[in-house]
Amino acid sequence: MAPVRVTQYTDPSCPWAYSAEPCLRSLEWRYGDGLEWRTVMIGLSEDTRARERAGVTPESRVEGWLDFGDRYGMPVSSTPRTRLISSGRACRAVKAAERDGAAAGARMLRAVRLAWFTTTLLLDADEGLAEAAAAAGLDAGAIVAGIDDPGVEAAYQRDRAEARSASETGAPAVAQGRAAESEPGARFTAPSLVFERDGRTLVAGGWQPFDAYDLCVANLAPDLPRRPPPDPADLLAAYPAGLVTVEVAEVCRERNDDRSVAAAATALAELERAGIVRRTPIGDDDGLWQRIA
Repeated sequence: MAPVRVTQYTDPSCPWAYSAEPCLRSLEWRYGDGLEWRTVMIGLSEDTRARERAGVTPESRVEGWLDFGDRYGMPVSSTPRTRLISSGRACRAVKAAERDGAAAGARMLRAVRLAWFTTTLLLDADEGLAEAAAAAGLDAGAIVAGIDDPGVEAAYQRDRAEARSASETGAPAVAQGRAAESEPGARFTAPSLVFERDGRTLVAGGWQPFDAYDLCVANLAPDLPRRPPPDPADLLAAYPAGLVTVEVAEVCRERNDDRSVAAAATALAELERAGIVRRTPIGDDDGLWQRIA
């Protein structure tokens, strides 16, 4: 059975993309190997000068992210960094990790994304990126050394060019107002997902609810097997690097139910008391949950 190819246009600095992590986990769980993922790094910023001219500060950035956390549930730290940071070098680090395969690239992206919003690491500096890579269980030295490799730079520039081709390949995103102005015409915003199978393409541009993604898959591949919602312990066994509370809530909800972060937190706390999972604090008041038994 042919898988559905999913191209994710993203950037680790985008709070919309960060807030969509629960939906991505739900897609991964529901369809498993029926989805074949590819990641295109947008490269939203190469430096911080434009934001500084606009009066953005580390404190104001955190204030905005906290609003996202309140609205969508992903953990955020209220402690500002010592300075603003840009995402270009972190995007290159993801492409450097991808030299060891798509799974390594996905792990690096996940680590950088969590660190961007829940730590004060300077993720446009090699020391910060090395710490994120090590947290993901990757070869930090090789990834940092690879950032300036000509092949990695070429891959990153191809990604940037593709992300800025929304006027050609992402007309539905443009029509919905989910693309940004860019040379030569339009740029995919994060998180944009493009679904392809058997020559057919469906575009979910920019921020979308989970059901929009699920509808794309159902229209392209109604025959694709679906896994039912898991219980939290089984879900965490499938994600050894851990998930945050809202991700567990999203993946474990029944099809027609709203996700309940409170119910997920209660279930996870019970598993923690039973010695089945452990909680590592992340952000101001959440936990990264991992299965230990």
